[in-house]
Amino acid sequence: MSKAITTFLSHNLEAKPANDPVVLFLHGYGADEADLPDLISHLPKISWVSPRAPLSSGNGGFEWYLISPADYTSQQDVERATEKLWQWIDETLPANTPLIPIGFSQGALMASQLLRTRPERIVKTILLAGFILKAEQPADKELKSMNPKVLYCHGDADNRISAEMVEDIETWLQANTNVTDKFYGGLGHSVDNRVIKDVSEFLTR
Repeated sequence: MSKAITTFLSHNLEAKPANDPVVLFLHGYGADEADLPDLISHLPKISWVSPRAPLSSGNGGFEWYLISPADYTSQQDVERATEKLWQWIDETLPANTPLIPIGFSQGALMASQLLRTRPERIVKTILLAGFILKAEQPADKELKSMNPKVLYCHGDADNRISAEMVEDIETWLQANTNVTDKFYGGLGHSVDNRVIKDVSEFLTR
């Protein structure tokens, strides 16, 4: 069961011009809303918001939907979590605010879900060490003609995301988006200075 999102961090939401995009940080499994905003000091100045996933994963961490080693992407749970995330976005941000989702791991899946459900709201999408739901989503047929810009960053030493999951997301991104695929030698399930540099360049390009 997916609960409502109740906690978030944000910066400069009220002061930004109405049509300027907002970065939406979506943390990974077992983290919280304070995990990804550390990136912002290395990135261009931009308004951002970082919600805490609504479900407890134990040990003080959180998750967007129930995840297990046997099933990273339960279609029903992912789609329900996507609806809850959009509901929170609609309640928190002014209508039609352009979004730049930046998601890590499970948060990258959620970022891809936003793109695959309301692509008209998404300026760019950044997926860090992520994976994807294999089931078709409501806006998938629109994406080829829209050619949305996506940055996908992943390392060859990532022991959390299987080679099959990497192949799935790369195949989908190449078929449906204008993807920039960055692969880093020696990088595990994490982010380093190389990733931060590429994210910054992608945002300003």
